[in-house]
Amino acid sequence: MTDLDTRPAVDWLALGAVTVTVVSWASAFVAIRGVGESFGAGPLALGRLLIGSFALGAIVLVRRQWVKPNRTQWLQIISIGVFWFGIYNVSLNAAEQRVDAGTTSMIIQIGPILVALFAGLLLGEGFPKWLVIGAGIAFAGAVMVGVVTAVTTTSTTKTDADFLGIALCLVSAVTYAIGVLSQKPVLRTIPGLQVTWMACTIGAVCTLPFAPALLDDLSTASSGATGGLIYLGLVPTALAFSTWAYALTRMNAGKLGITTYAVPPITITLAWLLLGEIPHILAVVGGVICLVGVGLSRKR
Repeated sequence: MTDLDTRPAVDWLALGAVTVTVVSWASAFVAIRGVGESFGAGPLALGRLLIGSFALGAIVLVRRQWVKPNRTQWLQIISIGVFWFGIYNVSLNAAEQRVDAGTTSMIIQIGPILVALFAGLLLGEGFPKWLVIGAGIAFAGAVMVGVVTAVTTTSTTKTDADFLGIALCLVSAVTYAIGVLSQKPVLRTIPGLQVTWMACTIGAVCTLPFAPALLDDLSTASSGATGGLIYLGLVPTALAFSTWAYALTRMNAGKLGITTYAVPPITITLAWLLLGEIPHILAVVGGVICLVGVGLSRKR
């Protein structure tokens, strides 16, 4: 009997790791929204990345697994750090000062569509029929979310929702896609935990200009807001990316990617319970249309 024959039908450890990742990433949208009054977009990104880098670095040090990147891999890791950890976090934080957590999480789910489109354009993977159809539907849903959010002001919105908030969400989706495309090839030979720590550290370096503002915000932030900042660094960053890397070694990457579609409904539920935020019903409909488009884009 081979090892494959003895492997359980359901890998419960991998499933548990995926669950931790999805719930943690969903909670990040709520936590960012919750501490947004105490920390600016840039300082919040820097604080989160510094805490995440320290925690991930400690794990890397304990595991003592290190692969020296070559020049191309360094460029790929730098790209991940600058776009996915640096620009993504700042733009996401800024977006959530204008858009509720649930709506933001739905718009970010355009990211998988962008990954597929960029792969077809830049990596020669082509444009299958269902990819084009799904992209069109997802774009229509995003437009619907954007228009509804931009023209609707509710008591749950800290500032009047505007197109700038939607644009920042789209910037986050684009930089997420760039990060994923940069990450795909480098993970073939370098451990995921090492790549995550290096990229997180690079992102922290990119946001160092916000250090004076972070110190100012920390001096006036409540203990709850500071706790939220620590949570963002330890759980959605250090823990969630670690469990994601673990699951990626035990599950098919395509199937694993589908699990991120569970993030928006979890985010909406958490935002409702913890922040009292309920997106406009038409924004929810637009978000569902986005997810339908993403799902169709994966048909073969």
